[in-house]
This record gives sequence, structure tokens and C-alpha cells, in this order.
Amino acid sequence: MPTSMPDVANQSSAQHEGVLDWVGMSEIEVPVMVEAKGEAIRPVSAKVEAFVNLIQAKAKGIHMSRLYLLLDQLSTEGSLTKASLVELLANFIASHEELSDKAYIKFSFDYHMRRKSLISGKQGWKAYPITIIGCVRNGETHVEMKIDVPYSSTCPCSAALARQLIQKAFEEKFSGQNQIDSELVHQWLGTTEGIVATPHSQRSTAEVKVKLSQEVQDFPITDIINLVEGALKTPVQAAVKREDEQEFARLNGQNLMFCEDAGRRLKHALNSVPAFTDFWVRVNHFESLHAHDAVSVSTKGIADGYLPY
Repeated sequence: MPTSMPDVANQSSAQHEGVLDWVGMSEIEVPVMVEAKGEAIRPVSAKVEAFVNLIQAKAKGIHMSRLYLLLDQLSTEGSLTKASLVELLANFIASHEELSDKAYIKFSFDYHMRRKSLISGKQGWKAYPITIIGCVRNGETHVEMKIDVPYSSTCPCSAALARQLIQKAFEEKFSGQNQIDSELVHQWLGTTEGIVATPHSQRSTAEVKVKLSQEVQDFPITDIINLVEGALKTPVQAAVKREDEQEFARLNGQNLMFCEDAGRRLKHALNSVPAFTDFWVRVNHFESLHAHDAVSVSTKGIADGYLPY
């Protein structure tokens, strides 16, 4: 067996000199325990990206194994918190002394939560895609979160057209009658002849990205989900009984939304949270009428903040 093994990264020079913005790994599969505000610690299966920059133009490369082992240590011995994320980034840079002064980490996973139905109180699991990103640049550490929240959107235009058809059907049914039996109308409204048309609606998704202030100590996963679902008022359900489905129909009818309406609701709600120093929102309505989607994008609009794209 050889007594020593070659270390190309340390013992070789780059064939073409130059600095690199990021070098590292993506699609790293790791289990990790996640700690979030107000929630019990829970395991998730995460995909991870881990990078540092390369500031030595002549260096052959970075030490990727060092990044991996630091991530593995967090996976096997610790949990993912804001504090441990900040420490991990600092260790990325410390492990690459004189090679790197910036670091980046991204965790992507599904976060399962028990959610109650609207009326019956039945509970079921909902999976929310989560992305947590940490970055060190210019000596400052930034932490941001992105959560995808599904909801239902009913088209205001389609609702108006459906109401017009119902009015027309009513006129055709009862025109010329000086007096109308209210019980007859009541029964007629409960038939497909009475409600001759319904507006189109579709499952939709709000992609919400927020930058956390330094004062935030815990990942506010539940806070963000509750804020989004509370602002839009038509959350996709898990377990439902008939009374829940009826209430869902009522909420859709009372919260008609173009993608512009949904985007403005979320922008107003996010602006009210000082803990989010910046935010980016993309609203996606997966149209049932069209073969394309309706989309709105908005940001907080601060200097040097998130850009729409």
C-alpha cells in the first residue's frame, strides 16, 4: 500500500488561472432534523447545494470533501436551525482558509404539516415545498426562506358571466308572472336548470420568498404559511367532509381573484411584517379555461433588494 496519496487540489496549479464565483456540489441527498418556530423538531429528506468561491487564481480547486463532511456532521449530530446554518457557513469559509471568503448553502425539502378542515375539524397532512438559503458575502450573513403555498382561485370574469346566465334563466322561467311563489323559486334555484352555469376555478400556487432580519431566531415556517393562507382565504384542503366542501365553495365565491388580486393581497400582508426585510412573490394560476397559466410577480421594492426575475 502507498504511504502517501496524491492531493491534486493542493499539489497542482490551474492550467488557466482565474477566480471563480462559486464552486461546490448540488443535489446532495441528506436527511436532516428541522427546527421551526412553534413546531416540534422533525426529520426531512433534503436536497442540498453547497458552495464557496475560489479567490486564488492559481489554485487548482477547492476541497469539496470538507464541505460535504461539515454538512454530514450537521445531518448526523445536529439539527437545521438559523444558528446552525450560520455556523455551517462560517465553517465552510474556515475550512478553505486563503481560498474562499464567501459561502452559500441551500436546503430544499417538503415540510409536512397537519392542517384542519374548514368546518368539521378533520385533520390531514399537507406537504409544503420549502427552500432555506444561507449566504455569506462581503462579511455579512444573509438567510432567506421560500415556501410554496397552494390555494384555489375563482375567476371574477367567469363568475360575472355565470351570474348573467343565471339571471337570463330566471327571466325566461318567471317572466310575465305578476306574483312569484318564493318556495317555487327556492326549489328552482336548487336545480341545474336554475344554476345554469358556474364560474371556472383552478388550483393555484403562491411562491413566497422572504429575507429574514437579524432579529429572527427561528425559521417562521408556520407563520408564513398562515399569513399566505389567511390573506388569500381559499387554502387547498386535506381531509374534508361535505360541510367543508360547501364552505370551500362559499369562500371561493366570496374571494374571486385574478392573479393580480392575489399578488396584491400577499404584497399587502408581507409589508406588514417587519421581520421580513425583503420579499418576492410569484402567483401562479394554473388556468382551467386556457392552456397557459396566469402569473403575477411582485417584490418589496427596496434598494438593492430582490428583482422580479
